[in-house]
Amino acid sequence: MEWDWSAVSDFMPQFWDGLLVTLQALALGSLISFVLGLVWALLMRAPSRFVRWPVGVVTEFVRNTPLLVQLFFLFYVLPEWGVTLSALTTGVIGIGLHYSTYTMQVYRAGIEAVPAGQWEAATALNLPRIRTWQVVILPQAIRRVVPALGNYVISMLKDTPMLMVITVLEMLGEARLFAQEHFQFTEPLTVIGVAFIVISYLASLLLRSLERRLVR
Repeated sequence: MEWDWSAVSDFMPQFWDGLLVTLQALALGSLISFVLGLVWALLMRAPSRFVRWPVGVVTEFVRNTPLLVQLFFLFYVLPEWGVTLSALTTGVIGIGLHYSTYTMQVYRAGIEAVPAGQWEAATALNLPRIRTWQVVILPQAIRRVVPALGNYVISMLKDTPMLMVITVLEMLGEARLFAQEHFQFTEPLTVIGVAFIVISYLASLLLRSLERRLVR
């Protein structure tokens, strides 16, 4: 089969639409996963087991359940309980919630890597617990975990095509729709394949730059 540049040209308007949706899902999903993951990590260090135990159960359940199943549940089951969200909102929440259980482990490792002397120094200075977390522990912990968090951003990017199953027209969804309408599969699928590679590479460069700045 010969390569058809006209098919690429015809697909580009839909590609840009799909790219925008993909980047929106990635950015918002990453934000949710980073914030919620930190919340999970802090709750897991709560003094009360009545806080730690439910958080542990929920995060283990989410982490050990396929993302695809969670997306189907959020999109098709929740409306039966009166909770109806748009497809993109559902996808963003689903991917953010799923990956928050992984970023939680990253944050926990970063917090545990902070030297015990830092806690002791904060106690010696009589810093309030909240202030200790804000100015002593979290800045050091987050600096240590940036590379791992960056890896999960790229993983989320590669999982955004799953949103197609709940009718979100991200890049793969747009490519599939174009292919079905024009019976041309090679060109649109190749274009989005190259797009994923380029976006992943640019994201890795950005994360390396951020990591170097934090080290300095």
